[in-house]
Amino acid sequence: MSATLDGVLGYRSGRRCVTSRRKKGAEAIELQKRRHGYFPQVFVWRGDRYDVQAVERCWTIKRRGWRGEVAQHRFRVRCAYGPPDKRCVEVFEIYQDVHYNTWHIVGAL
Repeated sequence: MSATLDGVLGYRSGRRCVTSRRKKGAEAIELQKRRHGYFPQVFVWRGDRYDVQAVERCWTIKRRGWRGEVAQHRFRVRCAYGPPDKRCVEVFEIYQDVHYNTWHIVGAL
């Protein structure tokens, strides 16, 4: 399968899950649980629960003009969601706005 389609389709046990969750700008999410007090573990987006299976990447973005203060902690996460018999796996980019202590999702990758 091409790399382009891999970013659109989720996989688990050969099951394909086509998503309509495209990048449209950041949306607020509810972070319900953290792993090791830092990494996201469970979050709710648009009424669905997402269990983070792996954090693939994390990085920090600093705002200009804020004397180098941390603005966002960003994470690329692989998540499972859906009913137990039809679980889908997908990769998302989410971030924490440190100043306001809020969490947001950029969308599916």
